Amino acid sequence: MEIGKVVGNVWATRKDEKLNGQTFLIVKLLATKDTYKDGFLVAADNAGAGNGDLVLVSKGSAARESLENKNTPVDATIVGIVDSLEVCDE
Repeated sequence: MEIGKVVGNVWATRKDEKLNGQTFLIVKLLATKDTYKDGFLVAADNAGAGNGDLVLVSKGSAARESLENKNTPVDATIVGIVDSLEVCDE
């Protein structure tokens, strides 16, 4: 899993029918506690996240495990909303 910040939404009127009913959010993944990786990730939202939320993102085949239909063609799913983040700098 990775931690990221929701920075936007994706709407697609034409898509695989297995994606119907899914909400897709744009996530900026954390590189460190204070910096983000380059680029964006589109993730199916299974936690009710919104813009600005820190989220847990499951990627790869594990991303489908929390979805109702395991055959949904996604490779990233938001599986949790982070309440707080504590990183010990050594």
